[in-house]
Amino acid sequence: MQPNPNQPHTLGPEYFAAVYEANADPWGFETSPYEREKYQTTLQALPKPHYANVLEIGCSLGVLTEQLATQCGHLLAVDVAEAALARARQRCAYLPQVELRQLRIPEEFPLQQQFDLILVSEVGYYWSPADLTRTFDLMLQALPSGGHLLLVHWTPPVHDYPLTGDAVHDFFLEQAHLDGPLHHLHRERHATYRLDLLERR
Repeated sequence: MQPNPNQPHTLGPEYFAAVYEANADPWGFETSPYEREKYQTTLQALPKPHYANVLEIGCSLGVLTEQLATQCGHLLAVDVAEAALARARQRCAYLPQVELRQLRIPEEFPLQQQFDLILVSEVGYYWSPADLTRTFDLMLQALPSGGHLLLVHWTPPVHDYPLTGDAVHDFFLEQAHLDGPLHHLHRERHATYRLDLLERR
C-alpha cells in the first residue's frame, strides 16, 4: 500500500475546514446525480433490512445519513468538520435515532460501543497507510461476529489524497483471506467507484 508521494499524511481537520469554507457542498452531495445513484447502490447492498447500532465514518452533510437512518435503531455519524456537521444536524434533526459527533478517526474512535454495521464511504483515502491500518484494527474491535463492514469509494486518483479508493479496498480485502478476520460477501465496480461488503467472522 504505497501512499501518494506528494501527500503521504492523513488529511486533518484544517484541510476540511478550508474545503467547507470555500464551498458549503464541495462534492455535490446534495445535488449530484452521481451521488444520488451511489447512495441508492450503497443502501441496496446492505444484506439486512435493519441494524441495531451503526457507525458511519465521515458523514459530511448527512445526506446519506438521513437515508441510512431508516434502517437503524441507533446511528452514530461522525465527521472531523464542524461546518459539515452543522448542516447534518439540521438535516437529521427529525430523526431521534441519529447521533452526530465531531470525532477524528482513528484518534477518537468510539471504542465503548459495538456496531453491527460500520460504513466507510468516501473517507478511507484521506488516511495515511498507518492510520488506515490503525482504523482497521479499531473497527475489528468494534465489530461483533456477523457484523458488517461496507466500503464505498471513488476510484480515480486525486492528487492531494494520501491513497486511492482502490488501495483502501485492496487493503481490506487482503484481510479477507481464508483464515482472516473478515469474510468478503459482495463486490461491485462502477465507472468511477467501487463497493465491497465484508462480514466479521
